[in-house]
Amino acid sequence: MSDVVCVTARGLCSGEFTDRLRLIAQASPKAIILREKDLSENDYIALAEKAIEICNESGAELILHYYHRAAAGLGWKNIHLPLHILRELSDTQKACFECIGASCHSVSDAKEAAELGADYITAGHVFATDCKKGLAPRGLDFLREVCGSVDIPVYAIGGISPDNIGLVRSAGASGACVMSGLMKCSDPAAYIREFEKK
Repeated sequence: MSDVVCVTARGLCSGEFTDRLRLIAQASPKAIILREKDLSENDYIALAEKAIEICNESGAELILHYYHRAAAGLGWKNIHLPLHILRELSDTQKACFECIGASCHSVSDAKEAAELGADYITAGHVFATDCKKGLAPRGLDFLREVCGSVDIPVYAIGGISPDNIGLVRSAGASGACVMSGLMKCSDPAAYIREFEKK
C-alpha cells in the first residue's frame, strides 16, 4: 500500500474538484484528508457527503477535517484536527472516532497529541512550500526528532515530492502528506507510483 496521504485543497486544482477527488481515490493513496479550511460547516458537510460517496466507490480511506461534530453526525469514524481542537475534545467526543489525527509543529506538540489519544500525527512543514510562502521550513532534523519522540505514526507534510520522499522515510516518518502535487498533476495514479519507485 502507498504511504502517500493526499491532503485536499480544491482551490489548487483546475477543473471540477469532485472529478479530481475521484481520480485520486482511484489511485489508492494511503488516505485522503478532506481539508477545506475556507468552507463553513454546512458547506463542508455538503462536500464531505460527496467525498464519502466517491471514496466508498473506490475503497479509498477518507479522513474528515476540523469539523468533528459534523463528522460524528455523518457517522464518519476518521477525523484530523488541529491540536488546539483535539485538546478540547471530551472522552465521549473522542469515542465517536476510530482514527484521530492531529497536526503538530514541534516535539512538544507531538508528545501532547499522543497523550491526548491521537492515532497518528502530521509534522511540518518539512521542506519549503508555496503553501507556506515566506516561512522557513523546519527541516529533516525536526522531523527526525518528532518521529523519535512518539510511538504513533508520523506523516511528514510540506514540500514533499518523489525526489525527497526517501529522505522523509529515512528520518523515521511512516509516510508523507502531499497537497499541491496531487491537486495539480495530470495523472494522480502515475504521480503516486513515482513515490513508490523511490
